Amino acid sequence: MSELGELLLGAEVGLLVGGFLFASFSDLRTREVSDGLWQGLGVAGLVLGAAGIASGGAVPLALWVLVGLLALQHMFAWDVKLGPVDERYADLIELALYIAVIGVVATAAARVGIGASGVPYAVIALLVTIVFARGLFELGVLYGGADAKALMVGGLLVPTFASALYVPSLSAATIDAVVPFSINFLMDAALASLAIPIALAARNVARGEFSFPRGFTGYALAVRELPDRFVWVRDPAVGPVRKEEEAVETAEEDRQRRSQMAKDLLAKGMDRVWVTPQIPFLVLMTVGVIAALIAGNLVIDLLALL
Repeated sequence: MSELGELLLGAEVGLLVGGFLFASFSDLRTREVSDGLWQGLGVAGLVLGAAGIASGGAVPLALWVLVGLLALQHMFAWDVKLGPVDERYADLIELALYIAVIGVVATAAARVGIGASGVPYAVIALLVTIVFARGLFELGVLYGGADAKALMVGGLLVPTFASALYVPSLSAATIDAVVPFSINFLMDAALASLAIPIALAARNVARGEFSFPRGFTGYALAVRELPDRFVWVRDPAVGPVRKEEEAVETAEEDRQRRSQMAKDLLAKGMDRVWVTPQIPFLVLMTVGVIAALIAGNLVIDLLALL
């Protein structure tokens, strides 16, 4: 890699880690992440990526900008201007954009091939990341729009990353280099999520409150603390509350819901309730980013050790 390439990669990795850490801190404190953060990181990724690809010629640069703009349009609420009545048109417009961009990239790959002077692998990696993130969002796997945006921003800033500090085998390193970086850190994030039930179980055992199986999914909390904690109430004595949770759209509405629930429970004489913590997946994604930079795709790494 050239000196310029190393400088650009360093800037991109720095922005990715710093941006995700800031987003995680914001999500933990307020359960809100500003669209401005994703917009800024996305634009920076588009510009830095273009600077690295420009030496390959006009075709690679144009393809990078085209796919980068497809990712960026998710960061801006352009569909709001169409109004609620024409919301279906926004979906059709976006579908047309996807089809057009995929068609252009596929045609270019067929005509000029894949490589530095043809379709850069970074372009393909970014396009795969966009489609993958949007697919997971539509399927409900990525519940929050911020998670899907974060995945796309990761693809814009670091489409591929083949120089993790540690990988256990050559085969794992090869797979890490081929798979888009965002998919690598997403798989690491999924692996990191396994630490949550272990930590909850350890906490409950230490306090003498462990019971199977709920000891792996939650903990007992004083009812008076409900308004100040981002948690879901999962206590049989309270009954089902999932419909109320699904109706909540903002962090403030969630806090008000928990405040009212605390008043109702105290009025019934309940002083403790079983809850499940609301851990933002963005926090796990940040852990996944750092893990992927250090050791690549940990899932693949572990399989390679078998």
